[in-house]
Amino acid sequence: MRFDLTDLRLFLAVLEHGSLTRGAAAANLAPASASERVAGMESALGAALLRRHRRGVEPTAAGEALARHARLILGQMEQMRGELRGYARGLKGSVRLLANTAAMAQTLPPRLCRFLIRHPDLSIDLEEKTSADIVLDLAQGKAELGAIADIADFSALQTRVLAHDHLLIATAPGHRLAGLASVKFDAIAGEAFVGAADAALQAHLDLRAARLGRRLHYRIRLKEMQDVARLVHAGVGIAVVSSAAMTRMSSHADVAFLPLDESWAHRTLHLCARDFGALSVPAALLAQGLREADAANAADTGAS
Repeated sequence: MRFDLTDLRLFLAVLEHGSLTRGAAAANLAPASASERVAGMESALGAALLRRHRRGVEPTAAGEALARHARLILGQMEQMRGELRGYARGLKGSVRLLANTAAMAQTLPPRLCRFLIRHPDLSIDLEEKTSADIVLDLAQGKAELGAIADIADFSALQTRVLAHDHLLIATAPGHRLAGLASVKFDAIAGEAFVGAADAALQAHLDLRAARLGRRLHYRIRLKEMQDVARLVHAGVGIAVVSSAAMTRMSSHADVAFLPLDESWAHRTLHLCARDFGALSVPAALLAQGLREADAANAADTGAS
């Protein structure tokens, strides 16, 4: 039994107008073609769909059942078309976004919140990875956008600046470093450390220590910044954290901060893609939204 959409539309038009001729006209079909289609439907079904009389036609029990299903099918088709038109306009869809730990913890959440509120029919598949892995996945086409630190080699990708950051040393208020204006990395390489939840940062620090012939001593590594703050405050060790983490740590414990006086301590967070000009419409909207947030933050900083 095979009825196409033209058959279903014709059948509903015939019932609406009570006449095969008028229904055919409403469906933009010739009367002979319409009659042939209805006869073909009845033959395929093996039952009459219409009762014919001098005033026109009316549905049989089988015809009423067909009409009920036809309305459901055609309604679903219209709903599907409307939804797909939304995708074509970029109003619906999902974007896979990869982000390093620092971006996940600090920079992205408020920006993604604003974006998702502005675009209620878009969704984001967000996954945390190291900057190096993100570069590889983007190059292989496994995601459209990534947020990475500039410690990774992203020369094969196109980039846009999302945010600037500076590395700080967090210490207990009574620590010997607490009163300093800044500190060099080699001056703290022998300290006990409380590791923060930024795998890429920790790997970067380990590399810098290795270049000095040192190895950093981590007494513990913690995922949550408030836990890092509590242990630093208690004197368990010092921590190297991003400036974006400073406010969150300060709200949980009395911790002193001082800048890490190294050129590599100034970090830039980049939004990356293989080709920004070839992004899907949802991904292009997300890239624009994240960049707009960066421009707004920069304006606010300048005004203050």
